[in-house]
Formats: sequence, structure tokens, C-alpha cells
Amino acid sequence: MTSNQSDALAVIVAARNEADRVGETVAALRAAFPDAPIWVADDASTDGTAEVAMAAGARVVSRGRPHGKGGNVTAAAEAALSEGAPPELILLCDADLGSSARALAPLVEAVDAGKCDLAVAAFSRRVGGGFGVALGFARWAIRRLCGFEAEAAISGQRAVRTEVLGAALPFAGGYGMEIGMTVDAVRAGFRVREYELDLSHRATERDLAGFAHRARQLRDFARAYRARRRDRA
Repeated sequence: MTSNQSDALAVIVAARNEADRVGETVAALRAAFPDAPIWVADDASTDGTAEVAMAAGARVVSRGRPHGKGGNVTAAAEAALSEGAPPELILLCDADLGSSARALAPLVEAVDAGKCDLAVAAFSRRVGGGFGVALGFARWAIRRLCGFEAEAAISGQRAVRTEVLGAALPFAGGYGMEIGMTVDAVRAGFRVREYELDLSHRATERDLAGFAHRARQLRDFARAYRARRRDRA
């Protein structure tokens, strides 16, 4: 991928109420991928996330009410694919990476070099988190549905060939997006690899808000699992 191919890569950033970090994340992505359009999938944030993202130079796809991560990233992906010549690759990431978003380049390079069709980032440093129930279920669900042994089962940092999106869109609802994408890609015959990268993000703590967040994750993971289990019934 040469640096003057502005249509070779598009970046999509998933965001909800990340006004304090999305600007830094977009700036880091712009430094790493200067020719790529950056789209922010804003899930009806109430803290000015959309305005900060636009001020940083991103294009924003936002709707009036929350649709969940999968729904909003689907809308942003469809917008990115419909504008002019479709990109060859899509980089997906979360808005809370901040300056560490610069470290995502190896994902794009791996897919561009033909090492895989879907490259997933595993965080080399673990910060915060719960007791591993949600992650454990996600790993089990992916293994049960398609046989792939995923370590970074719920990582939102992913580079993917555009043709893989044909198997994955629309993304599974809410936080089930990553489980659904991995399963759909493997079932369609695409190659998935994980890469450990030095990334940082906003940690989910072991407090009331953190456990409520993980409960919502588990709900969405279960929905994605049931939907894909029915597909094979």
C-alpha cells in the first residue's frame, strides 16, 4: 500500500461519550495514516464527542438515539464504502486509545502484506478489567461456533480486507460485534490472526459501573452467539 493511495484505507472509530479522548485518538490515527479518511461512529454521545471529533478532522456518522456499537459502526462502514471508490482495507478501533492508536499500523501492514484477511490486536498490557467471565464466554462462543481459538476475542482494534465485510455486515448488535465478525469471517473461509501490540485504553474497573458494563457485554455476546448458532441449525 503506497502512501499516495488515499482510497486504499479507511479508518472507523467507535465512540460513545469519549470527548476527552477522541481528539487525541484521531490525531494519532492521522499521524499513522495521513492519507486515510477517518470516520467516527458516534453512538449518540451527550458529551460533545461528535464536535471534538470533527474539530480533529474526522468525518462523523451519528444518529439521534443510541443504536449500540455494532449498529453505529455498521452505519459508518456503509458510509465509508459508499463514498467514491471503496477502500481496499478498513481499520476499526475504539475512541479511547488516545495516542497509543499510532501503534495500530502493524495490523494494516499484516493484512496488506497478505498474512491474513482479518488482523486483531491483543493488548500487551492489561489494565483494569473484571474476573474474566465475559471474555471467557466470548472465547468459548467463538471456538464453539467456528473452531477458532481467539485470545483477543473482544478486541475492537481490527484491520480487515473490504471483501471480508461482505460476510460480516451488518455487524452483530451492540458489544456482540467482534464475536460476530470473527465467526462470520472464519465461516466464510477468511484467515484471522492476532497480533500483540502496545496499546492502552480506558480501563473498566471492578465497581458498580464496571460490572453493569460487563453485564451488558454478556447480554450482547449471548445474542450474537444464539443468532449464529441458529444460522447453523
